[in-house]
Amino acid sequence: MARFSYGGQAVIEGVMMRGPASWAVAVRRPDETVVVDRHPRAAAVHRYAWLRLPVLRGVAVLWEALVLGVAALTYSARQAAGDDVKLGRLELAGTVLLAVALAVTLFLALPALMAHLAQGFVRGGLAQNLVEGLVRLLVFLAYVVVIGWFPDIRRVQAYHGAEHKVINAFEAGAELEVSTVRTFSTFHPRCGTSFVFLVLVVSIFVFSLVDHRVLWWRLASRLVLLPVVAGLAFELVRLSNDFYHTPWGRLVAAPGRFLQGLTTREPDDGQIEVALVALRSVLEGGGETRVR
Repeated sequence: MARFSYGGQAVIEGVMMRGPASWAVAVRRPDETVVVDRHPRAAAVHRYAWLRLPVLRGVAVLWEALVLGVAALTYSARQAAGDDVKLGRLELAGTVLLAVALAVTLFLALPALMAHLAQGFVRGGLAQNLVEGLVRLLVFLAYVVVIGWFPDIRRVQAYHGAEHKVINAFEAGAELEVSTVRTFSTFHPRCGTSFVFLVLVVSIFVFSLVDHRVLWWRLASRLVLLPVVAGLAFELVRLSNDFYHTPWGRLVAAPGRFLQGLTTREPDDGQIEVALVALRSVLEGGGETRVR
């Protein structure tokens, strides 16, 4: 059986947690009750042995994270809006498509275009990919800083911190109570923020293997090779987590730790409580319920 690492993500006024056989999302509604929705779903790496192979397992985990992330965000948006606000499927689908289009434009197309325009000044595939990677990193940093100015995003970042604290406490074998969880760090080596940074670094070297002189091929190759880049970055995240106690592991995790300082905030007790509800639901089982 493949080793499974519990984890999740912050959503709107809540947290989604993922276990080996199920996932659950807990959301605080406007009336201050906490509603939790759990769904049985075995991880793909447990269902198919071939998906446990290095690199492939990263692609599988990333795809499932995207699918479950969208589902969790959709559920949280409806619950956080309350009974007085009705969000239709078309509205939610449009929001997701807009977010995907924005991500592709900002983090793939724009850096590739900037590097292509720099061909007259920067020679060689590796040098141009360094330019492209630097632009991509700067765009990502600017994006994270700018969205952090919005109060709603700051609340999501606090739930992100709550998710990390709960997972850290769980992995340490500590008591899963708010007072105990609060003492743990908001940093976690397996965070998606650290993963994104490693994707940016790995992409510089992988994209250097592709002909960069034709713009349309430069753009298309980024999309085609993205699963490969993601799979390799996933392996680096696993290694840095397994060897975090070593100087090498801490070195690999250091940039991600810095970025997590921008994407997480100290949660309040209520936010930690919601994260705990999500994890307990995954550990204990159950369908949709109101906690209180």
